[in-house]
Amino acid sequence: MNDWFTIDKIDEETYIISEYRHWEETHCYLLNGTERSLLIDTGLGICNIYDEVIKLTDKPVTAAATHIHWDHIGGHKYFPDFYAHENELDWLSGGFPLPLETIKTYVTDRCELPEGYDANTYEFFQGTPSRVLRDNDIIDIGGRAVQVLHTPGHSPGHMCFWEQARGYLFTGDLVYKDTLFAYYPSTDPEAYLKSLERIAELPAKRVFPAHHSLDIQPEIVIRMRDEFRKLKDFGKLHHGSGVFDHGDWGLWI
Repeated sequence: MNDWFTIDKIDEETYIISEYRHWEETHCYLLNGTERSLLIDTGLGICNIYDEVIKLTDKPVTAAATHIHWDHIGGHKYFPDFYAHENELDWLSGGFPLPLETIKTYVTDRCELPEGYDANTYEFFQGTPSRVLRDNDIIDIGGRAVQVLHTPGHSPGHMCFWEQARGYLFTGDLVYKDTLFAYYPSTDPEAYLKSLERIAELPAKRVFPAHHSLDIQPEIVIRMRDEFRKLKDFGKLHHGSGVFDHGDWGLWI
């Protein structure tokens, strides 16, 4: 199972841990501070991400998911110190709106599973966070301050993480190159636009998405915001409007 994860370095204190053998190509981000490390998302949980993390830091690790979906909290079971947004706490205690059997199909679909892996053993992580996050909270890991931005739309408690000192914006499922999902009942297209409006104002130097291509520039946020604005102007920013293709990204509402 050692080839499940791919490691890339952003800088001397920041790493990307990716799961390219799954169709969603999930990315997790390890930020190392002088006191501790922050792991933004923990992936699908098919393989043990902790084994990769301890190769990259000797500090205590806190996990903070951008949101409580299976492909972002799968490895939380290895990190008892984890944070979650107040609006999705019920999803960590049995209230997630999809049954486990449906989640299993998303996990195993179009996926090159490791040899010997039994998909029937897959579980949706449940637990109590060590800290409940709210908008504009600061996560201080020693020499690095990361701001929590509540950016609902894809999910009620979705968060982006903004490290102003380095100009790093970690966008989770709010921004990435491919089809953005905003059609589930738990999504909110209007809130999605407001979140894009907010992060479009940030002086981001680099954007780090949770899925697919890492060849992504901050200007894509502006383009997404503008297309969402057009949909609203045309009265189409609501569930059931369909799929919209914009070249290097799309939207399903």
